[in-house]
Amino acid sequence: MLEIIKNRLLPLVSNDVGIDLGTANTLVYLRGKGIVVNEPSVVAVNQKTGQVVAVGMAAKEMLGRTPGHLLALRPLVEGVVSDFEATEEMLAYLINRAQGLSQKMLGPRAVIGVPSGITNVEMRAVIDAAQNAGAREVHIVEEPIAAALGIRLPIREAQGSMLVDIGGGNTDIAVISLGGIVRSKNLRVAGDKLNNDIIAHVRSEFKILIGEKTAESVKIAIGSVVEGGSHLEAVVRGRDLITGLPREIVITDSDIREAISQSIDTLIESVREVLETTPPEILSDIMRQGVSLTGGGALLKGLDVLLSEWLKVPVVVADDPLTAVARGTGVMLENLEQHRDMFLDHEDDFL
Repeated sequence: MLEIIKNRLLPLVSNDVGIDLGTANTLVYLRGKGIVVNEPSVVAVNQKTGQVVAVGMAAKEMLGRTPGHLLALRPLVEGVVSDFEATEEMLAYLINRAQGLSQKMLGPRAVIGVPSGITNVEMRAVIDAAQNAGAREVHIVEEPIAAALGIRLPIREAQGSMLVDIGGGNTDIAVISLGGIVRSKNLRVAGDKLNNDIIAHVRSEFKILIGEKTAESVKIAIGSVVEGGSHLEAVVRGRDLITGLPREIVITDSDIREAISQSIDTLIESVREVLETTPPEILSDIMRQGVSLTGGGALLKGLDVLLSEWLKVPVVVADDPLTAVARGTGVMLENLEQHRDMFLDHEDDFL
């Protein structure tokens, strides 16, 4: 009875938030409102004063353009906290922005998605950063679980589901059944690795140095993993490595395929490895309902077709794959008690 009263009163005095703490972007879900914040995971710091001068999109615009005393950095590397203070500042900014004018008496309860296989030290860093940013209660959930809930897979049932969540810093491959992960693998081949592949390819083939933002924009515009009917190309500007002067070239979709081919092969092989160790009963479920793709990398043209050809099972891109994890944290916020066994920290009580 006390628990029922508590669950009814808490929303009146605090805002509950779900956070997809990503290497490239951080999304915040506000209970009752949906996703209210979607910002790049970038922080700009004045090195002279130690003060944070910009967070999110404003800070991302500074990447590669800052003077000596300003540093624009990503506080998360490969899905885990690498700069504690910057992560704390970023979370405080995003939580306050999410709450807006509806600030309540108590700090928010937070459900935060992290990569599978995270260590206790890395998890503790996320919890401490969120608590220092104002959250009074923090729960940690693995991103494949949150993404599966976000796209409404029947993960509570005695039925196997497979999900590949391709983010910015890491890719989570997971087979889920009865509310838990049966088989999983976390690898560092994700959006950022593909950007670096493109930078290296342009440098090697065209002797031009381009930035990460340019590589990402080209990947989004013309990137694909299978040959299509149309020929795509994009103009790329950078610094000529021989003359040191600005230079402009045209690259095609075939250049992008060549650049990222090795990383895509690694991704496919990793998915196959997880499938090879999956129990036969679950494997038959996966053959019936297919593999779901989530995360920004799921939008890479032709990836679902290529995976399906190699794995011999259906592969589908989830609806709105970029927000799957954030929506999943929202599902958990709606009934924390029901999903408490899915939290990595469910044995502890962070109040």
